[in-house]
Amino acid sequence: MTDATRPIITRFAPSPTGYLHIGGARTALFNWLYARGRGGKFLLRIEDTDRARSTAQATEAILDGLRWLGIDWDGEPISQFARADRHAEVAREMLENGHAYRCYATADEIAAWREANPNQPFQSPWRDSNEQPDLPYAVRLRAPREGATVITDAVQGDVTFQNAQLDDMVLLRSDGSPTYMHAVVVDDHDMGVTHIIRGDDHLTNAARQAQIYDAMGWKRPVFAHIPLIHGTDGKKLSKRHGAVGLHEYAALGYPPEAMRNYLARLGWAHGDDELFTDAQAVEWFDLSGIGRAPARLDFKKLEHVSGWHIGQMEDAHLLAELNAFRAAIGDAALDATQTARLMPILPVLKEKAKTLPGLLEQASFALTERPIPIEEKASNSLDTVSRGMLNELTAALQHATWSRDELEQAAKTVAESHGLGLGKIAAPLRAALAGKTSTPSVFDMMLALGRDEALARLQDQAG
Repeated sequence: MTDATRPIITRFAPSPTGYLHIGGARTALFNWLYARGRGGKFLLRIEDTDRARSTAQATEAILDGLRWLGIDWDGEPISQFARADRHAEVAREMLENGHAYRCYATADEIAAWREANPNQPFQSPWRDSNEQPDLPYAVRLRAPREGATVITDAVQGDVTFQNAQLDDMVLLRSDGSPTYMHAVVVDDHDMGVTHIIRGDDHLTNAARQAQIYDAMGWKRPVFAHIPLIHGTDGKKLSKRHGAVGLHEYAALGYPPEAMRNYLARLGWAHGDDELFTDAQAVEWFDLSGIGRAPARLDFKKLEHVSGWHIGQMEDAHLLAELNAFRAAIGDAALDATQTARLMPILPVLKEKAKTLPGLLEQASFALTERPIPIEEKASNSLDTVSRGMLNELTAALQHATWSRDELEQAAKTVAESHGLGLGKIAAPLRAALAGKTSTPSVFDMMLALGRDEALARLQDQAG
């Protein structure tokens, strides 16, 4: 099989020690887009070798985060810890072929050597020894000392590491357990991974891992190290910049479609395109579009992207998203009456909404039952004159056809009879219909509520 016909296989390999970080979510998305756009496979590996910190709850949180983001994977997730025997098998094979050796140096001896040789990679005295004392030992890679290891990176270009600056990394600890650096290579090889797309904080690891590939005679994968995400101040993203966990963005009410679009643009570009569909992202995504400079988190841009996707959604799909969001925050799904009131005005609301809770806030008039609670600011518009106008309007609307034109004309006629413009009756109408000062158009609300409910709310506040 030639490289041209070799199927594309990417992977996402999180450590289950906490929530799914937004940077990890973007890494998963890049790998998913690259594989899906080329008819390849996207695999999931849980790097759970840190038994003290790895938890089943954290693993499930990561899987839930990926599901929410809309990222599916091929096959079952692979446990790195469960493959420890295979990792040890490869290390023993490297011992047999001379590409690894037994190192009997103790922790104290290594610490003393490093103290005497600051800023130098550890050089084991056992590297060229034929002795095999009956003592605990670690298995170390017999890395080349001369020349350089060059990583041909699809994002960073050729990156050169002088071998003299790389130590003989440990493959197996003295208790026989494999190290993370070794396990990653064995797993990626056995899983057939062709492209490793990950953060550029792993770039130095790539040099050490490439030496294992070379020692085993395995074909190196294509490496693509992507810049990390920074905050608006240009510093590495942390909690001080706001939400960093994917679950926090879900709780803020950004739809998954918007997060996929936004995350794809964090460090990758397709011309000047800022807003695009999933199908376009899958078609367009390529490693050549990834920049070398760190991406910066921008909540205003995220809101813009989110608003566009909400506006593009089919109403039925948006309703499902709203109910999913309500379920996530512990609220019940919209009932039949609420849904019937919401659907007529949803096309109007979604054009201005930036987030799902923002849309629900504007839709609150349709979701609230009588008697409508009146906010203090809104109640200021319900003086004696205003209540009298509402009473007149209620009477005028009893036999209206309930069209927008007729509703507007009736309100205009009542206002003019008091020497006022249409705008002067809008405020008390808002208060009566929604109990708020910031709402959709009063006539859109009346149409959505229907004749009986709208008139009942006006009568509640009429003088």
